[in-house]
Amino acid sequence: MKIFSWNVNGVRAIEKKGFLDWIDDENPDIVCIQETKAKVEQLGSSLIKDHGYHTYWHSAERPGYSGVATFSRNEPYYVQKGLGIDKFDSEGRVLITEHENFLLYNIYFPNGQKDEIRLKYKLDFYDELLPIINEQVDSGSNVIVAGDWNTAHHPIDLARPKDNIKTSGFMPIEREKLDQYVDSGWTDTFRHFNKDPERYSWWTYRFGARERNVGWRIDYFFVNESFISDIENAEIHESVMGSDHCPVSITIKNDKL
Repeated sequence: MKIFSWNVNGVRAIEKKGFLDWIDDENPDIVCIQETKAKVEQLGSSLIKDHGYHTYWHSAERPGYSGVATFSRNEPYYVQKGLGIDKFDSEGRVLITEHENFLLYNIYFPNGQKDEIRLKYKLDFYDELLPIINEQVDSGSNVIVAGDWNTAHHPIDLARPKDNIKTSGFMPIEREKLDQYVDSGWTDTFRHFNKDPERYSWWTYRFGARERNVGWRIDYFFVNESFISDIENAEIHESVMGSDHCPVSITIKNDKL
């Protein structure tokens, strides 16, 4: 079973760049997308249903902003929009779907670069999410948290760590939040399988950054510690174009489904 996550930077824009052809070619079981920047009523059937997937959308109240969607080949047992926390749910950042043997959280974590208010909002989001997913694990569920986490965890996760120590996305206070997830028993699936440097999932559109591979790894699949043995592989798909991010994926062992 293969699950992808991709910040598409506008679902209507990426549809014009071959998104549906990519789904057809890749044939994933589930695709989580972030930063859809659209309400469902703005979309046609080509994105909502013609591809044969069940789709679920959580859009921001503000037009053209944020938003997540989950495409699933099999209908989930349960779907929840948001965390039940108004200040986050109004921005359309979370979709939770229940599948055989796991809960899937599709999340577009806040970006803290605008100002101190947004940085605090981002840090609050990390703080509010952790006990929620910990409780799910404590109750016996396996949990996958997929999406754009908007933080590079370690120096290996961005091309120029020394230059960005005061930049939101690599500030110590943000990285410490990811440390707390790891200390609580959450595993970064890509780093579990791959220790190589220069593997990134986001590049600024400026300065030819992608061509020079001056990027950041900020798109992750985290899973609870006891579920990592059921994950077969984790990958970054740098060659897939269409957004300033590229897709990332995990593969779950067939005998665990």
